[in-house]
Amino acid sequence: MLEMQSFISRWKRHREVLHKLVELDQNDLVQYKPWDGGMSYGELAIHIASTTEMFANTVIRGEFTPPQSKDEWATMEDVRNLVHRYTESTDSLLASVTEEQQQKVITFFGNTAPGYGILNMALDHEIHHKGQLFTYARMAGVTELPFFM
Repeated sequence: MLEMQSFISRWKRHREVLHKLVELDQNDLVQYKPWDGGMSYGELAIHIASTTEMFANTVIRGEFTPPQSKDEWATMEDVRNLVHRYTESTDSLLASVTEEQQQKVITFFGNTAPGYGILNMALDHEIHHKGQLFTYARMAGVTELPFFM
C-alpha cells in the first residue's frame, strides 16, 4: 500500500517537469510529430495529464473510469491550460484516495490490480511518456530542456 502524501510528492516532482516541458517556447513544437500516426507534442502532453486523472478516478470509483470528454486545443497555451487544469484536479483526487480504495482489486485493461498498483502504473505511465516528450523536443531542435531533480 502507498503512503499517499509521499506518493503525491513524488508525482508532483514528475508533474512539475511536464509543466516545464509545455512552457518551452519553440515554434510549432505543439504540432510536432516524429512520425506519421504518432501523437503530436501537444497531444502527448495532454495524454499524460488526462490519463493520470483517469487512473486516479478509476481507483476512487473502484472500476475503470474513462475520460468523460475530449479536450479541444490548438495552441501551446491551450495545452498549458489543460495540463494545469488536469494537475489541479488530479492532485485533489489523489489527496482523497483512502486505504480501502488502495486495497480494492480493480480490473483495468484486462488485468487486475489493487488500487495502489493502479496508482503506481499511473506514475510509470506518466514517466514513460514524459521521456517521449524529451525525445520529441530534442528531435525538434530544442537544446535547453528542464532537468528532473
